[in-house]
Order: sequence, then C-alpha cells, then structure tokens
Amino acid sequence: MPDLQFVLFVSALCTADLKTLNVPVELRTTIFDRCWALSHTEAPPTDPKARVLDLREGTELTLEACLSTIRSLLADAGIRTLTWDHPVSEPTHESTPAAKPLIDRLGQLYPDPPAIVDPENPALG
Repeated sequence: MPDLQFVLFVSALCTADLKTLNVPVELRTTIFDRCWALSHTEAPPTDPKARVLDLREGTELTLEACLSTIRSLLADAGIRTLTWDHPVSEPTHESTPAAKPLIDRLGQLYPDPPAIVDPENPALG
C-alpha cells in the first residue's frame, strides 16, 4: 500500500468507532493526535466528526513523519497487523441513473455473491 494511503487509512481507522480494532483507544488517539500535530499548529479537534487528517497542504516530509510515527507507535505496542471486524453496511447513496446499465451488466457477469474466506476458519470459505 502506498505511504499516503497507509497514513490516511490508519488515521481513519484510529478515528472510527470500531469496537473490534486491535488497537487500544488510547493508542488510536495518540496516533491521530501526533499525526495532526505534524501538520497543524492548533490542537487536534475534539469533535469526532472533525477528526480527519487532511494532508493536502503537507509536504513529503510531513507524510514521512506521519508514516514513521504510526509505524513506531504500533511497533512499540507490539502490533504488526491491524485487524477488525465490521459488518457490511447498507449503501449510503443511490447509484446514478447513468451507472444503472453497468451495474446490471456486472450483476449478470457475477450473479452469485463472492465466496469470502474466513482467515480464522479457511475451510469454511
């Protein structure tokens, strides 16, 4: 995964209210707050909806610092792989009328739901 995607993905996971993420809440807060401090002069927002890391105004050095911060904090906590379980949610937007023919064609190409392998029980997938 490219560095920018990794940083944005981890920061989003750290601000999500996922009960099953294998990162303690305190560490999630620390990761976000430290990455925030690397690109802002004001304190991190307290409103959960405003806790979004926006690196568009940052530099390559900012990205590298965030990446290093995340990796070192996770390594210090002994976390090598991020895991979570989150049920599939309903779509939040209706497809545009222009996309409907494509969606219908994809439904014809792939009529059955995909077989998802459970990493805990690979024989079930």
